[in-house]
Amino acid sequence: LLYSRIMLVGYVVAIFLGLVFGSFAGAQVWRLRARQLIEDKAAGEEYDKRELKGLRHLVGAKLSSDRSRCLRCQHELAWYDLIPLFSWISTKGRCRYCNKAIGSFEPLMELGGALLFTLLFQYLASNYGMPMAGFVMVPWMVVAVLMLILLAYDAKWFLLPDRIMFPLIAVSAAIALWQVSGYSDPWVAVVSTVGAVAILGGLYLLLWIISRGAWIGFGDVKLGVALGLLLGDAKLALLALFLANLIGLLFALPQLISRRASGKTQIPFGPMLILGFFIALFWGDGIIHGYLNLTNGIIA
Repeated sequence: LLYSRIMLVGYVVAIFLGLVFGSFAGAQVWRLRARQLIEDKAAGEEYDKRELKGLRHLVGAKLSSDRSRCLRCQHELAWYDLIPLFSWISTKGRCRYCNKAIGSFEPLMELGGALLFTLLFQYLASNYGMPMAGFVMVPWMVVAVLMLILLAYDAKWFLLPDRIMFPLIAVSAAIALWQVSGYSDPWVAVVSTVGAVAILGGLYLLLWIISRGAWIGFGDVKLGVALGLLLGDAKLALLALFLANLIGLLFALPQLISRRASGKTQIPFGPMLILGFFIALFWGDGIIHGYLNLTNGIIA
């Protein structure tokens, strides 16, 4: 009974923190975009002037001092405008000051954060038990926030920013080192982790080299390295790779059939990799076990 109550509190805390950090991740996406636009302008590259105008208040702003504003009317938002999910619901998805539609991006990021934090807590609690799960949850929360940012940014602008990618690789390496140290035979874990990195990062590096960047971006290579470090298992890495390509196919096929896209249409692959990674992380062992049982039954 006590354990059940502890788990219930853990779920509530995970949902609350997921909403808060999902909101934070959404805000960072716009801050990153503002910095990218001003850098493109300074470098003499093409950029969207209207987009930069809407994000001008974020250009050069420090995270510790800048205030959130409506992207349409630039009105500074009050604290009651920043309550995750509930503020959006209370205004029916519109700005309280200009009454223009805010869009679904912010609540989707917040709901995504809540879902991801809840699944992470469940996964860690089942693997490490309590209270160790609470301790392990901290670095994984950082991973979740960084991946939410990357997923949203790549989906919107076909880019995986190094400002987020390098911290993700660093945190992933720290988690991988901690996971390896927990094995009775660390060398077996090291070999498995290297195999996972080779599958998710090395394969994309090979494709990037062969195509000279035409088939895949180098950001996907770096993302594959981070995901391989986190999975630490070659079998799960193969599953994540398969799932990412399957999700990509399911996403692209309807567009190709309806001719809304062609073979030359650019598709962001980062979100597919991230989704494939989390499916493999949470349910990969069960999927692989079920597949092996099914194939053994068919062969028998």
